[in-house]
This record gives sequence, structure tokens and C-alpha cells, in this order.
Amino acid sequence: MSGHAGTTPGHDDHDGYAGPATLVLGDTELDVELQLRGHFQPIDGRYHWYGRIRPDAGLSEAAGGKKRAVEIRTPDGSASGEISDPDPWDRYRIAGTSTPPFPVPTTLDALEAPART
Repeated sequence: MSGHAGTTPGHDDHDGYAGPATLVLGDTELDVELQLRGHFQPIDGRYHWYGRIRPDAGLSEAAGGKKRAVEIRTPDGSASGEISDPDPWDRYRIAGTSTPPFPVPTTLDALEAPART
């Protein structure tokens, strides 16, 4: 995964993030590794972001295999979201709407800027 000029290392495309994050679940803060991406949904006019959290024993213990409200913090920002039940490989899915915890280009110039370098 390579970063683009002017973005935080760990970003693998214009609308995503892959790397370390802090997940806040109630009073518990956990250092996790995750991959996120997203898209604008014109039907509801909101940005939807989502991804997977790498297996983490601390998260499994804190979440207890249940859907929970969380906050996710990356080097680029933070956002409220929700983790869902883990998959068979103990990876929790995370999703949220509105402002994601990573930068999203909002103009054509911003979208094209990394390609010019």
C-alpha cells in the first residue's frame, strides 16, 4: 500500500485508509489495525464509510461478539461508527455515515492533485 503525495502514509487510494487506529468502545481504548474506504451515496446525500478491523483479542473481549457503537481515531481524524458481529476470522466490520476518519477529496482539483506529481 503506497501513499500519495500530500496524504498520510497508509492511504491506498483517494477515499480510504489502511493502518493503525484507536478504537474507543465505552471507556476502553484499543490500538487496532484496520482498512477503511467509502463513497458518497446520492440517494441519502451522505458519505458512507466502512471497513474491517484486523483480529484483536482485546476488541473481541471488550465487544463480546456484539454490535456496538464506537469512535474510531486515525492520524487524519475521528468519527463515530458501529462495529458489527465478527466474521469467522474474528474481524469486526466497522461502518459509519457522514464525515469519515480519513480525508476525502471534495473538489476535482483535489481528486486530480496526487496524479499530477
